[in-house]
Order: sequence, then C-alpha cells, then structure tokens
Amino acid sequence: MKKLNGRVAVITGAGSGIGRALAYNLGKQQCRLALADIDEKGLKETAATLTAQGVDVLTKKLDVANREAVYAFADEVFETFGKVNLVFNNAGVALGATVEKMSYEDFEWLMNINFWGVVYGTKAFLPYLKQSDEGHIINVSSVFGLIGVPTQSAYNAAKFAVRGFTESLRQELEIEGVNVSCSSVHPGGIKTNIAKNARMSDDVKDITGMDAEQASANFEKLFTTTPEQAADTILKGVKHNSRRILIGVDARVIDTMQRILPTTYQALMAGGQKLLLKMQK
Repeated sequence: MKKLNGRVAVITGAGSGIGRALAYNLGKQQCRLALADIDEKGLKETAATLTAQGVDVLTKKLDVANREAVYAFADEVFETFGKVNLVFNNAGVALGATVEKMSYEDFEWLMNINFWGVVYGTKAFLPYLKQSDEGHIINVSSVFGLIGVPTQSAYNAAKFAVRGFTESLRQELEIEGVNVSCSSVHPGGIKTNIAKNARMSDDVKDITGMDAEQASANFEKLFTTTPEQAADTILKGVKHNSRRILIGVDARVIDTMQRILPTTYQALMAGGQKLLLKMQK
C-alpha cells in the first residue's frame, strides 16, 4: 500500500496519543476515518479538529474488550464507507504490579483490552479488508513485547501475545496470497497518557523502591518520542509493508539488546534493579 489517500482507515484509541496522531496524519492524506475510543470526550475533540478540515469522519464510543460491540462497529464502518483498507488496533492500558500481588481482576482487565481487543478488531474487520482492493492490519504491541520487565508481567503477557498473534497472521495471509497484510508495532517510550492512566499497585515498591505514584512519574520521564513521530514511523512502515515496526531509539536499542543477549538481559536488568534498591536503603 504505497498510497494512503482515498483509503478508509479504522483507528481504536483515537481519543488521544498515537491514535489521535494517526488520525490527524491520515486526515491530511485525505483518508476517510472511522475513529473509536472509550474516552468519548477525547474522541469528540479528535473528530472536531478533523471535520473542521473537511475530513470525512465516523466516530464510535467503543470498549474494545466487548466482542459484540467491535463486530457491530465493523459492520457500521463497512455500511458507511463501503470498504475498509486500514485497521489500527491501537487502544491499550497499563498495569504495574508483581505477579504475586496482582489481582486477577486487574490482569483480566488488561488482557481483555490489550490482547482480546486486538484479536476482536482483527477478526471483525478481516473479511471486509479482504473484500477491498488492498488492506493492512496494524497491531500495536510494545518494546515490552520484545523483553520481559519486572512489575509488567500482565503488560508483557499481552504485548508478547499481540506480537505472536500478528506474526502468525502475517504468514497465513502470505500463504493465502490475499491482498491483505499486517504489521506488529513496537513503540518505546511515547509521550502519551498511558502511564498517568495506568493501574499501579503499591507492591511495586518492593521491586522498584518507589511507591505507585513515584514509579508512574519516573516511568514517564523515560518517554522521549512524540505521538506525531510515532504515527509517522508507523505509516512509513505500512507503506514499506514492514513486518515489525520499531518506534524510537529506545525501541531499537532494546531490540538489539534482546537479539545479542536473548536471555542474559534478564540477569543484567535484575542485578541492576537490586543494586538500585541497595543504594536507596
């Protein structure tokens, strides 16, 4: 898909962050847009900016963890625009907690959005993508879909799953020889609200030496890439039909580290964190 103008693009999590930046970027490229988010206020703000620029926009307040709602949204998008070309499964949430203390309710909350939301979005729209002249599915994983990180077991589980799911799908589509492709996106630290809106358990202090509020604030300091830069990188990856799209210098460093030290990185990270804890005492 070398050209994006005139395409119909679906974006979840379009009320802020990467989703909003993708919508603005695609709007400038004369795409028609179907935007969804559970944050109705943010979604309306995104849509208002686009409609003022003459972009054809459909909006839907949507919980991507609701399978029936996602399928209904897919039907509505096709009925409205007559085709679907791009699906960005971008909506996501964060959770900081140790495996031992993490509640099943929080674990299921995250998995329902970060993993099952991607599965529902992919399966609901895939038949419509196959009916179009060209189609591409973009599933947002994370650098935490490349390496494991303490207190991020649920997030790691979801993002590793998204990566595996997408890589498997890509091969199936190639074997079928259809007009649809897909990419797995791995952002590093992006300046969005995901950390602010994350669920953080107080037990992270046992691992990080910081309470939940401090851990969230320190995590945000690591964010170096803007949503606009992320959107630009993603769309370049789509045009090049990239299998894996790394966003940010930090993502490229982490990807390289994992390739060079596929298991040793775990001992290095754990050792470094233990040393920091000792220094804080």
